[in-house]
Amino acid sequence: MKKIIIFSIGFLCNAVVFCQNTEELTQKDTTKLEEVIVLSRHHLSHYRQQKTLSSIDDYLEQSNAITMIKRGNYAWEPALNNMTSDRLSVTIDGMQLFGACTDKMDPITSYVDVSNLDRVSVNSGQEGAENGHAIGGNIDLQIPNAKYYGSGLKTSADLGYETNGNYKTAGLDVEYSGDRFYMNADGIYRKSDNYDAGNQQEVLYSQFEKFNLSLQTGFKLNENHSLDAHLIYDKATDVGYPALPMDVSLAEALITSLSHNYNNDEAFIETLETKLYFNTITHVMDDSKRPIVSIRMDMPGWSDTYGFYSKATAKIKKHKLLFNFNGYYNRSLAEMTMYPNDTNQPAMFMYTWPDIRTLYSGVYIKDAYTINENETLVGALRLGFHQNEIAKEVGLESLQIFYPQIKDTKNRMLTSLSSNYNLKKEQWNFSFGLGYGERAPSVSEGYGFFLFNSFDNYDHIGNPTLKNEKALESHIKVDYKSGLFRVGLESSYFYIMDYIVGDIEPSFSPMTIGASGVRVYNALPSASIFDVYLNAGYKMSTTLSASASLGYNYGKGSNKERLPLIKPFSYLAELNYNTKMFNAGLQLEGNGNQSHYSRFYGEDNTPRYAVLNLNLGTVFYKEKTKFVVKYGVENILDTSYFTYADWNNINRQGRNFFMNISVVLN
Repeated sequence: MKKIIIFSIGFLCNAVVFCQNTEELTQKDTTKLEEVIVLSRHHLSHYRQQKTLSSIDDYLEQSNAITMIKRGNYAWEPALNNMTSDRLSVTIDGMQLFGACTDKMDPITSYVDVSNLDRVSVNSGQEGAENGHAIGGNIDLQIPNAKYYGSGLKTSADLGYETNGNYKTAGLDVEYSGDRFYMNADGIYRKSDNYDAGNQQEVLYSQFEKFNLSLQTGFKLNENHSLDAHLIYDKATDVGYPALPMDVSLAEALITSLSHNYNNDEAFIETLETKLYFNTITHVMDDSKRPIVSIRMDMPGWSDTYGFYSKATAKIKKHKLLFNFNGYYNRSLAEMTMYPNDTNQPAMFMYTWPDIRTLYSGVYIKDAYTINENETLVGALRLGFHQNEIAKEVGLESLQIFYPQIKDTKNRMLTSLSSNYNLKKEQWNFSFGLGYGERAPSVSEGYGFFLFNSFDNYDHIGNPTLKNEKALESHIKVDYKSGLFRVGLESSYFYIMDYIVGDIEPSFSPMTIGASGVRVYNALPSASIFDVYLNAGYKMSTTLSASASLGYNYGKGSNKERLPLIKPFSYLAELNYNTKMFNAGLQLEGNGNQSHYSRFYGEDNTPRYAVLNLNLGTVFYKEKTKFVVKYGVENILDTSYFTYADWNNINRQGRNFFMNISVVLN
């Protein structure tokens, strides 16, 4: 299989010859099929955003579809359709990355910053299968395209300060755009002390420090061909996690890629992008800054991924086609060393991820068929081969204690199917979709060895014999707009088979001191997840508008237990005032009481809350220099609260005054 992938890379790199020789005239399709959130610091004209220097986590949380699971003040884990990262595909510009932390303290989103990105594409369920297999959907963090504008040199600088946590941010961006050459270099630095929850209660171990550097360059070979290279280096140190028993001394990533792009609107194949990439992640957990414990632990982890993809678009009459052939090879390794306070006792060592090697290759095909100017029918298929290998013999032997019959390799075939019907007619937009998808167990679910979960207070052991998790899904979306008023309803339902979840094994003893017991990953016969959102807006004048959103979510397993981390009733209301040079927004957001919680999986009753925020923005010019100033106050009433998504009920930030200043030099 490795030889096949290597051969495929070479073949695809030469496929552009075919593109040059095909002359069928085509027409551009401007249909927009996915939700896109614009985030980049490069787009400072979007000054109406609350904070130009917000973290990627803050931006993602603005989406209706995404919730951020918080274990502290840094590296929040995105959840989509009430499903966390194991059931999602999170990619950077289509590239696969895998965190190096067994406790999910380093989601993929933590290794980029807004300075690296142009936009985020959010695709629900099997509509997100373009880059890989998942049940809940895909979040693709997209890097800006090369810009051959011939505009010369541009620079921008950013400074930000927030009173809560003494939070400081600084950034610098330098861009050169020629007719055939493009380069962008940027860096951003963030540092925060412990933040205060409502009523000025300090939250210990919530500090962090991080910097991120990015370099992108492109060269246009001719009007149809170009080469692009990209590098991101991200390093965080001294990261506290108040909801966990350990902190992080180092979270470091190097993300690189080299791609060839072909564009020709007059050829049968309109675009072809072939990318080779490599990324490496190092993550080190330790508890050296915590109070004295009976046993201290170091828990380093490493994840290396080599991959490629080749994406092509073509048009045949009313058919808009997309092809994506991709593959990757990942190595995930994690260790735990325990040091007793009694120096006469020997240290204890074990592999928590026993050097798991994952090989994947797959193909994705999508056809968007234009029935008429108002109707579109979209169908998609992904087929993939997935292989896990336990590279450490001691790791295999450890797992064979629980599963004597397992071998060092496990092969799987994965399938994804989806269809979507879109209708646009006068004041109405309507969309309805169906899907079926499969995913392989994650490294932790399949091969984790005594992984402590502080949420339910159990050690967890992986299960290499798990079947593929499968899901049937449906979703519907209706929008209506009349004059200055708009309203929309969207809903989705997932019926998940062989739902992977930790099951209590009373015959096993925990490794972690103080743990309630051991859970082994097994599969429920089924589980159901449902959500519905109602959105409305009204434009009262050219400058004044109001909007509101209500949401309801539900999740339950075939064992009659509520599923964990299901969002309760939620609401958001905004009043916005916008002119060309000034904007102001007043926001009220909150959740209802989480009465349908899962005590079985470690949850408790989360009380209702409501938070009021105010943000303002001003733009002004001085000669050729542009200034963007954002300022405001979050949690105006200094409410003390936590949400269902806050690990172990760690309180969120209290009142916070902020100011961001961005300067753009042309």
